[in-house]
Amino acid sequence: MNWPVYNQSLVRRGEILLGFDVINNWNTELKEMNKDKIGEPFHYPNTFLLLLGYAKAYFHLPYRQTEGVAQGHAHGKVPSIPDYTTINRRISRLDIKINDTDGKNKGFEGEYIIIAIDSTGIKVTNRGQWMKDKWNVRKKGYLKIHIAVNVKSKKILSIKVTDEHVHDSKPLPELVDNIIKSDGMTTAIGKLFGDGAYDGNEVFRYLGEYGILPCIKVRKNARVGWKKGNILRNLSVLAQRDDLQKWKDSERYGQRWIVETVFSSIKRMFGEYVYSVRLKNMMQEMTLKASLYNKMISI
Repeated sequence: MNWPVYNQSLVRRGEILLGFDVINNWNTELKEMNKDKIGEPFHYPNTFLLLLGYAKAYFHLPYRQTEGVAQGHAHGKVPSIPDYTTINRRISRLDIKINDTDGKNKGFEGEYIIIAIDSTGIKVTNRGQWMKDKWNVRKKGYLKIHIAVNVKSKKILSIKVTDEHVHDSKPLPELVDNIIKSDGMTTAIGKLFGDGAYDGNEVFRYLGEYGILPCIKVRKNARVGWKKGNILRNLSVLAQRDDLQKWKDSERYGQRWIVETVFSSIKRMFGEYVYSVRLKNMMQEMTLKASLYNKMISI
């Protein structure tokens, strides 16, 4: 570990959160946003609202305090400051992109990426355990955050937010499609790592159609389906049944833990809960946090 370089990267995270370079393009962006718009014109550019959203997420601020941060740092530098209601409404409507050129195939022959996929739970309330036990508060459930991560760069390439009742394997096709067809470009995925929750003929069949090698740990009681089973899954079952550790070593299955590292980083940065109350806003909040995580990890 090069500690001076790492320390400087942490310092530069503050540059992302407190940099107001967006001010230079304030009028140009507003002019483009208001072109052919019907009704009340926009008064604040999207990039400025996104900057406030990043500050809110990173510093764990309510919307009123986020307005105070804008007044304290941007007052006199921008034409006006939005109130907390406007910040809330505009952030909830932003079209946030989490992936960038890191996950795209730039056209070089033979270039591909390796991804790891998994899910984790996020609390929908910040009530402590003592409050729940003292007042017998009914459990409100939790969110499931499904992500696909580039194991080399540790960046999030695709994210899907659902409730706790959705099985891990269900969002996999959407996550992979979002990577392959992101921004009208084509990304080549060479290998996908997943745990036993993704074991199933449909998952193996889907990945095989895209030419993606599935490195998925099958269940302990998995059997070879000679008639209806997928051939890729059958081969995995035979290989893991014969010598599981040898299969892990040959496929470098330990890289799957990169996705667990990403979950740990996100929870340490932004907390294990969401501030939003509505499900739609909860999803937007987690997408915002994933976008900010990618910006920070790129440093």
